[in-house]
Amino acid sequence: MAFTVAIVGRPNVGKSTLFNRLVGKRVALVDPTPGVTRDRREGEGRIGLLTFRVIDTAGLEEGEPETMAGRMRAQTDQALGEADLLLFVIDARAGLVPEDRHFADAIRRAGGPVVLIANKAEGDAGAPGVLEAFELGMGEPVALSAEHGLGLAELYQAIEVHAPGDGDDAAGDDDGPLKLAIIGRPNVGKSTLVNRLLGEERTITGPEPGLTRDSIEAAWAYEGRAIELVDTAGLRRKARVTERLEKLSASDTLNSLKFAHVVAVVLDPERAFDRQDLTIVDRVETEGRAPVVVVNKWDLVDNPPAFRRELEKRLAELLPQVRDVPLVTLSALSGKGVDRLMPAVVAAYDRWNTKLATPVLNRWLSDVVANHPPPISGGGRVKLRYITQTANRPPTFTVFGTRVSSLPDAYRRYLVNRLRDDFDLPGIPLRFRFKAGKNPYAERK
Repeated sequence: MAFTVAIVGRPNVGKSTLFNRLVGKRVALVDPTPGVTRDRREGEGRIGLLTFRVIDTAGLEEGEPETMAGRMRAQTDQALGEADLLLFVIDARAGLVPEDRHFADAIRRAGGPVVLIANKAEGDAGAPGVLEAFELGMGEPVALSAEHGLGLAELYQAIEVHAPGDGDDAAGDDDGPLKLAIIGRPNVGKSTLVNRLLGEERTITGPEPGLTRDSIEAAWAYEGRAIELVDTAGLRRKARVTERLEKLSASDTLNSLKFAHVVAVVLDPERAFDRQDLTIVDRVETEGRAPVVVVNKWDLVDNPPAFRRELEKRLAELLPQVRDVPLVTLSALSGKGVDRLMPAVVAAYDRWNTKLATPVLNRWLSDVVANHPPPISGGGRVKLRYITQTANRPPTFTVFGTRVSSLPDAYRRYLVNRLRDDFDLPGIPLRFRFKAGKNPYAERK
């Protein structure tokens, strides 16, 4: 039987919009009027490499069996009984309302795995609602915009944990295979590197640029650990991409990047770190993936030690947002140095998954603020009172305090760099958010 996912929640939180997004077409009617969906609607959902049966349900409304609300609820209950996983949707812009809490209790009593989704989370207006969602006690919410397609990579990771077979062959990794995408400009040796890693001619290689058009996925294992390896089409500057087929290939590559865990950006030493290479690495950081910079054709480099020092210097200057990104030099054609790639990939993946305990973070914040207080800005001093990690993949932190909107950018960068240094998190994206108001955990302590 197909893995079944049911979308549940109160009316008008965007369940049908999410259903349409997962099935890839406008099937369910979407309108601001509550209660548009009355029957169960089913379709074949797809997100990344996962396919599943998805059910759109009516709002979780109470009512006598003979009433419209009661009959709608019966349809929803039937869907809940068939589902292997529930996607419980709330409206991040509206925040938690009593109906959300009521139905969260009902879902907990029913048992079974649940992924909590804070929908309509695009922009700053949804951020408070995402934080409020933690109060439901259903784990870390997935911040999503079903209408705009934002947050789908995080939703993919959340669903993947519960999909059949995921984790069984991952060498103890509960999150399934490590997804490694190989990207870069055309003709830098991406497919040759993939073939070298797999030990077979899995993809066509040759001197002609643009041989790879689709993203090619291959299952692999490294030291007993399941790896999902993706070879992608080359990325050129947007202005140079004119043919429709190349545009489709580039779009497919960027889509693969969104669903990867670690991204190996392959460079040619003759043109290392031109503007396109920097754009690619910056895109990896923006998407929140863990980057590893790979310089291929290293056997053709004169004076490798001096060239490497120059590369490291340029990396530090041009990509400060991913300071100390791993740099691996190799020759995919000869195989020399290729054995250094996967240890760097696994280390980057582990750092990307880092989860720091709240007490440890708060002791760290106390020490940092005591040694280097925030500057006085706008007529008063900024006070940073509390920090917690609200997500990983990449590690994301929320700092609570007063007058945080006046905190200078230089001090924000100082906090990011201090945390990176103090907790040994080089070369991965870190996200810091600042929120004014009282400590939301104070009553729990």
